[in-house]
Amino acid sequence: MIELYLSKVTESSDTEQAGKLYARVSYKQNMDITDMAHHMAEHNTAFSEGLIVGVLTDFVRCTREMVLAGNTVKVGNLAIFKATVESNGLETLYDAATDKTAQAAFGTLKAGDKTGPAVKVVKLLAQSTGDFTRDELKKVVKFSWTDKTKAEIAAAKGETSSATETSQGGGTTGGSTDDNGGPSDEGL
Repeated sequence: MIELYLSKVTESSDTEQAGKLYARVSYKQNMDITDMAHHMAEHNTAFSEGLIVGVLTDFVRCTREMVLAGNTVKVGNLAIFKATVESNGLETLYDAATDKTAQAAFGTLKAGDKTGPAVKVVKLLAQSTGDFTRDELKKVVKFSWTDKTKAEIAAAKGETSSATETSQGGGTTGGSTDDNGGPSDEGL
């Protein structure tokens, strides 16, 4: 179950979101490879935790290697990993006035430049696939409020927190937000 809390955008913000409350995910634990290997080993597998750590560590290294070689790596029913770039808007491939050409490199264009480095930023993209797509997640995800948020809701209603725990239990809630503070227009 995914627990949510509410975050309020500051009233002084000059945006449409000022003063509004937005749901955020309350992450319980940051799990690393060792934690995942321990969890996987508890599923009655014939493989030891140490072996699983080794396989996962190699998988991460090899995924990085393949992505940096320009490949995509699809992990079935989870995600497709690939490199993507934010690019500069080049006006031309070659500027005869400055004798500059487009470069397959990082950098920023200086004022007045028509060409130069093509890439501003490179980043890793994990695109959901299979059973992890938004439409599939909508079918199975369940939400509840954190205990603190349940208490805040109860206080707003003028109830005591013990009454809230029985009336406000788990369950799902409609709508969604992005993790950057605003309402999500794409859902899950």
